[in-house]
Amino acid sequence: MLYKFYQKHIFPHLLNQVMQTPSLMDLRRELLLGVSGEVLEIGFGTGLNLPFYQGVDTVYALEPNTAIFQLAQERIDAAPFVVEQITASAEQLPFANNQLQHVVSTWTLCSIPDLEQSLREIYRVLQPGGTLHLVEHVLNRQNLNIQRLQHLLTPIQKKVADGCHLNRDIEIALLETGFELGEVQYIDIAGIPSLAQRMLLARVHKPL
Repeated sequence: MLYKFYQKHIFPHLLNQVMQTPSLMDLRRELLLGVSGEVLEIGFGTGLNLPFYQGVDTVYALEPNTAIFQLAQERIDAAPFVVEQITASAEQLPFANNQLQHVVSTWTLCSIPDLEQSLREIYRVLQPGGTLHLVEHVLNRQNLNIQRLQHLLTPIQKKVADGCHLNRDIEIALLETGFELGEVQYIDIAGIPSLAQRMLLARVHKPL
């Protein structure tokens, strides 16, 4: 009962505050340059990406946590384009094969229960040549001490942060799904604890 109260009434507000860290907002701005038309956003959260979309007509806002989505209403009302709520899971997307040119994911792939299945679904709904734009905190390949702590503390992190994994190697998962790597940047972000400081910013493509 206490855990459910935390998940519904406390964690959404914590998430909304943490994800507005200035260095993270800068990464959102960089990632969303050039995204246009119809966009599926995986893990829409509290709508923090909305101000950074420039040439977008429609954002399909996939967010299974209704308590989190409710905090986005003011940003949705201010958006100069259509925002359509999608309540499905990332593991079973309600879109046709080859339907979308752009999919966006910001700090979401860490918490999806079945990462491999969700990436297969994103791959399926993207058009050939379509792009997955993502930024994510990832397994630290360079520092073995931090890597060991990431593995050790992930079970606790999953409980307190809605399924978040500290130890996922997102680049390997993307390659195993069949994506072609376009832009790939690894960045250590200021203002974030060292366990989650290593970020991957990437644009990957479904082959033509």
